[in-house]
Amino acid sequence: MAIPFAELNKINPSSVIELFELELTVGLHIPTGNPNNLDTVFRFHAGANLNNFGEIRLNGNSYQRVAVKIEGFEDTGTGTIPRPTLTFSNLGGITKDGTVMTMSDFLNIVNQVTAGNDLLDAKVTRILPLASALDDINFATGSNPFNTGVDTSNGTSDKLLDRVYFIDRKGVENRQIVQFELVSILDMQNKRIPVRVVTRELFPAAGLFI
Repeated sequence: MAIPFAELNKINPSSVIELFELELTVGLHIPTGNPNNLDTVFRFHAGANLNNFGEIRLNGNSYQRVAVKIEGFEDTGTGTIPRPTLTFSNLGGITKDGTVMTMSDFLNIVNQVTAGNDLLDAKVTRILPLASALDDINFATGSNPFNTGVDTSNGTSDKLLDRVYFIDRKGVENRQIVQFELVSILDMQNKRIPVRVVTRELFPAAGLFI
């Protein structure tokens, strides 16, 4: 996905919208084989964009409004990989297979598949489209007023690069909130990055250290 520099460099560029996808793993969070054909991807937003407190649609997918606070995605120059947190209200509002429930209820369902899992290793994708990329159905007029003049001839839309994280642990669970800590794939325990063989052809000093 190309970064939409042309749109971002405008005097009045479109707003950046923050959307999220929570992806569950069959066999870990959902029964093996998914015999009941349950949803494996849950799409949501925090309602902080475009004063939108309902659903947002992007590429035909619906992102539901959820009471959630997202923090810690900022990159720094210290070399430390961000470990963001997702804090959900535990007073209801999570919709699963047409049923509205609390996050604790949601975790109970997951833990029936893998005891004590608490969504560990579930994939969280942070999606950052510009307002110009949103589906026309989001707007009362039936037409997106922000994408006038947007060039999509190269098959791309106005969208920043997705950021992928995984739930590393549940930090807090009480009557009010449930909080999760996220990590990138490079910061997960017992995970390895692709191996690269070190040879003298690429690194002349290999094997010469004392």
